[in-house]
Amino acid sequence: MRLSLAMIVRDEEDVLARCLECVRGVVDEIIIADTGSSDRTKETARQYTDKVYDFVWCDDFSAARNFAFSKAEGDFIMWLDADDYISLQNAEKIRRLLNGRCNFDIAYLKYTVGENFSYYRERIVRKSINPVWAEPVHEVIIAKGRTIMTDIAVEHRKLKQNPAGRNLKIMEAFLANGGVFSPRLTYYYARELMFNGRTADAVTAFEKFLSMPGGWAENKISAYLDLANCHQKSGQPEQALTAAFGSFAHGEPRAEICCKIGELFLNAGQWKLSAYWYRAALKCKLPRKTLGFVQRDYCMFIPSIQLAVVYDKLGKRKTAKKYNEIAGRVNSVHPSYLHNREYFSHI
Repeated sequence: MRLSLAMIVRDEEDVLARCLECVRGVVDEIIIADTGSSDRTKETARQYTDKVYDFVWCDDFSAARNFAFSKAEGDFIMWLDADDYISLQNAEKIRRLLNGRCNFDIAYLKYTVGENFSYYRERIVRKSINPVWAEPVHEVIIAKGRTIMTDIAVEHRKLKQNPAGRNLKIMEAFLANGGVFSPRLTYYYARELMFNGRTADAVTAFEKFLSMPGGWAENKISAYLDLANCHQKSGQPEQALTAAFGSFAHGEPRAEICCKIGELFLNAGQWKLSAYWYRAALKCKLPRKTLGFVQRDYCMFIPSIQLAVVYDKLGKRKTAKKYNEIAGRVNSVHPSYLHNREYFSHI
């Protein structure tokens, strides 16, 4: 099966060669849609493909991605961002996947953002099912077909930050021009408000999303955690606690939620309750092959290091030391572990 790589780029000369180099021998063609570069991005792209097109930027990532997809001639289309990277091992897995029976239409690949944060994205799609990108930002592929969850990973290796407020500006321009947010985009709008320091507006948007029918359960769980963080930042611990507990209506307790509840009780001086919830976090299983966000540290390191703090406050120094040692087995160079190890060294 032929595999096309369709990308959109803009001023990516610092990372584009790294990305395209890692897919040599993996893809059969490369399509680059340049949305207005002012550096040597297009010159770099032409070292790997002659299919480099100009796309007039219109504040719509889906429009740009649909344009790039429209140029693909392969049986399957894969997408990457310029600051993504695929290891040799994972590149070989992609080759084997496409050389096999290919009894799927949409393949989900793991997307790793740093050591402790990951989630799955629809990454390789069959052209014949007519995949279409939707949403002007935080875009998603709309398509129906047979899906598979793979163990193939794409790494996000960002070298520079996006322009401040870029996504929020696109969303608010979309609204101002009469656009209507889906539940999914309402959720991401709330997150952009939160990231840009507009905490009160973020609370309103999260609450709106949580009241909308059709919202995805994973997004609702994440939204409750974000809402808890917003209330905590605003000095409203009781509302934060209510928000955290609200997530339990949409799925079994997650480690990051239990840690947030433990933190709120710790800040309130309710150390026994705090210990209970940090221990609960340790019992939570690490989600596997989930489309939701996975934050690995919350399943072991964070609750362990926090239990060292809580049990020290409870006067149970040996128990506190034990949990610090558990945290050290996860991350032996973390400053908090090293500080605690010195602190407990006389026990």
